[in-house]
Amino acid sequence: MSEQVLAYREAERVVLAEARKLLECERMAQRVSLSSSAGRILAEAVHADRDQPPFPRATRDGFAWSAGSSVAGPHRVLGTVRAGEMWNGAPLASGEAVEIMTGAAVPEGADAVAMVEHVERSGDEVRLQEGRVIKAGENIVPVGAEARSCDVVAPAGTRLGPAQIAAAAACGYAEIAVAAKARVAILATGDELVPVAETPAPAQIRNSNSYSLSAQLLAMGAEPVRLPIVPDDARATEEAIRAALACDLLVMTGGVSMGRFDYVEQALGRVGAEFLFTGVKMQPGRPVVFGRARHEGEPRYFLGLPGNPVSTMVTFALFGAPLVAALMGETPERWPRWTRGALTREVSVKPGLTRFLPAQIESSIDGVRVTPVMWQGSGDLASTARAEGFVVVPEEAERLEAGAKVTALLLG
Repeated sequence: MSEQVLAYREAERVVLAEARKLLECERMAQRVSLSSSAGRILAEAVHADRDQPPFPRATRDGFAWSAGSSVAGPHRVLGTVRAGEMWNGAPLASGEAVEIMTGAAVPEGADAVAMVEHVERSGDEVRLQEGRVIKAGENIVPVGAEARSCDVVAPAGTRLGPAQIAAAAACGYAEIAVAAKARVAILATGDELVPVAETPAPAQIRNSNSYSLSAQLLAMGAEPVRLPIVPDDARATEEAIRAALACDLLVMTGGVSMGRFDYVEQALGRVGAEFLFTGVKMQPGRPVVFGRARHEGEPRYFLGLPGNPVSTMVTFALFGAPLVAALMGETPERWPRWTRGALTREVSVKPGLTRFLPAQIESSIDGVRVTPVMWQGSGDLASTARAEGFVVVPEEAERLEAGAKVTALLLG
């Protein structure tokens, strides 16, 4: 097998091209309660069940009247309309007004709402304060201005967050159709690994990668299938890979480097895998492998991630997340998550690789601040645990000055 080591931008394009193919495939859907749908992907569009708003809605507490006649007033106040009520009187005539609350239906004959703080009231009469003006349509949302009956409020493929769930609730969706969760096999390899609950020998470490990947998948709304650790054995590795290909996506960690006991690429070759790339010019994560194989005649994609813990997290965020999104019907270009911010201190590196350095990311109304974290390389989980993401250093760069605008990869 020949090496296919790509620049980061090229690898990104390859993954997105394959993810778009997944987006075109049919997928299973299920109905869930709206209250349990957060983070899921819509399998069917949400439609408005009536005009929104279904009545001309007041956006301020105040007084409704016709702005076309005797705008300033005085206007005779005929009554009050609260939210949830309809005006039962006759349409308002010139010189008549109704006190109205935010969210209430504007009476027929009124075409503006004067804010309560902009008027003067004396008994049953109200008028605009000196110097105030009002125009037709002011502080009123017309019928259907937000959506017409049967309009698509949220299209299929939308990830359900608070705004989308609120919109679905407003349209009467007590249950909602979502894409089935992508089942992603997580296969950690290496004689040095032991389960989390065990005490490692002096030359061993606990299997943290399976847990970080599970967390990343759960955050996307996918279903992680965490498999037993596979030892550095050619036959065991091949058997585990064949079984894991039954899932929608296979993600492996470890065994993809050039070491004497790295068997993953060999095993993939024996199961007939097609490699789309076998490395990326990046740090951490250079020996990442991406390709496809078949399970019972059906295509399956796989990612072989480096075993160093930080490399695993970064490469999954960059290359795994778009595939998982597409498997569930979400546009893959929405992943990974990026932000832009100001670098708080200078960064110097050797050019030639796209680098992802752990960083603290602070957001405020004044913008985003990105502060690199001191670390000891891609095995340093303690330092990475203090970071919210990774500052991106382009492959051609040698130095980024303090204050420079930079891109950061978000893990959360």
